[in-house]
Amino acid sequence: MKKPLSQAIFDRSDRAISAIRLGVLGGTGVDIEEAGQKPLIAIANSHTEFNPGHMHLQGLAARVKEGILAAGGLAFEFNVPAPCDGLAEGHEGMRYVLPQRELIADAVETYIRSMRFDGVVLVASCDKIIPGMLMAAARLDLPTVLLPGGPSEKAIRQRRNQVDSVKLADYEDPEERLACVTSGSCGACEVMGTANTFQCISEALGLALPGSATVPGYAADKLRLARVCGHRVVELVEQGLSARHYLTADSLENALMLCQALGGSTNAALHLPALARELGLELPLERFNHFSRQVPTLCAISPNGPYGVLDLHRAGGVPALMSRIARDLHQDAPTVAGLSWGEVLASAQVRDEAVIPPRDRPHFAQGGTVALFGNLAPEGSVIKQSAVSPEMHRFSGPARVFESEEACLEGLREGSILEGEVVVIRNEGPKGGPGMPETLAVTVGLNQSGLKRVALVTDGRFSGASQGPCVGHVSPEAAVGGPIAAVRNGDLIRIDIAQRSLEVDLSPEEIARRLAAHEPRLREIPPGYMRRYVKLVSSAAQGAVLD
Repeated sequence: MKKPLSQAIFDRSDRAISAIRLGVLGGTGVDIEEAGQKPLIAIANSHTEFNPGHMHLQGLAARVKEGILAAGGLAFEFNVPAPCDGLAEGHEGMRYVLPQRELIADAVETYIRSMRFDGVVLVASCDKIIPGMLMAAARLDLPTVLLPGGPSEKAIRQRRNQVDSVKLADYEDPEERLACVTSGSCGACEVMGTANTFQCISEALGLALPGSATVPGYAADKLRLARVCGHRVVELVEQGLSARHYLTADSLENALMLCQALGGSTNAALHLPALARELGLELPLERFNHFSRQVPTLCAISPNGPYGVLDLHRAGGVPALMSRIARDLHQDAPTVAGLSWGEVLASAQVRDEAVIPPRDRPHFAQGGTVALFGNLAPEGSVIKQSAVSPEMHRFSGPARVFESEEACLEGLREGSILEGEVVVIRNEGPKGGPGMPETLAVTVGLNQSGLKRVALVTDGRFSGASQGPCVGHVSPEAAVGGPIAAVRNGDLIRIDIAQRSLEVDLSPEEIARRLAAHEPRLREIPPGYMRRYVKLVSSAAQGAVLD
């Protein structure tokens, strides 16, 4: 069998050093003669015992190994960090979550390059981990299959009096509302946040088996799919089909279109441009606007509506949804299943039109994620328009400025935020945050405050599960002298989603005058990785990658 890279380990031309290499490998209990004949496959696993999204991945990796062995390869597992946004909410830990995307990408890339594996199976479920692994796959360009860990089941589904919804707002009983935000099983939180958005996107990119993303983490089908992934990666090694055979400009556009149809996470506007950069391509924010006008938000999956990811799975999953937008897709794009998307879609079936409606009956007439530009965000900003009530799509109001998320939360507690205002939170970008933390605590606080006509604008980011008139990723950020640093209390801010516009009622001269006097607000950063990250990280509009 082919061993395009690992053969170097077994090269005996230099007897002294080869004896050391093989002696070390032999210490693992591997049969050296067998290993010298078979492809060596890495399993990059983000298993952890500390969150439900990844607690079950050890068992899935074991089935991946079975598939690799059955196909004639040898499997070797290693682990990467598995940060959980949910556990990091509301404290300093959140500042370290997005930066771990780069660490995960670096860890997967450098370990596999150094150990000379012939192929890799990526096993992950959640927010920054799948994007980091995809970035590594683009760099390595090896035969690659991604196994999504699948969604969890919300605890509300296990209640006898569940209505046909998993959305908190549809319940009044406090225990039932709590059950709507509680994971009832292993798997990624059952909303269309970043985790499930990127599990689905991995299918559209062609690196995950069609239909695999929405299979629940606890399902027997997930175990069977894990075995297929292991078998398939060995076949890819034999066929010489590597990651960049699938990761192309066309597959990136397929992924972006799927994201729009799903009403996916705004964090896609960080991760897809970052992946494009690894591929030597560009995916500017303007492309989100282009496809938002072309592809509607078909699905009303929480937070857009009442359904959960399990409902999407029962309705036919990603292939069924993509069949609804087939005319827009690059159907000749290949998948690791060995079929083109056109061939996959030919047999896709929609089993529930309430969850995956026809194109002429979408949840929202345009795609979910759009970019807003203007004198407040010259490089762009991002909003999930499908999660904003129609009356708030055009909104203007005086600014209420806070220098941090903590200050805004204090303002909420004190009741200083008034109806009709635009809350501005700055110094929360990639450099200023540092680490571009989510401001979920603020969006939840505003949602529960009783305020009906308040918008939020920030150079930070939001949870993929956030809803309402929340504009994030404002670029350039305040820490580098972006216009958001010039805003003062009372300045009129205009948000116009239809026009893709974000403006502050200030002249260019006044903005320049204020910025000339601006002194960046610097946070104390502990010694270590974050100090290096802040020096190297790019704008959110460019994916917050390390330059």
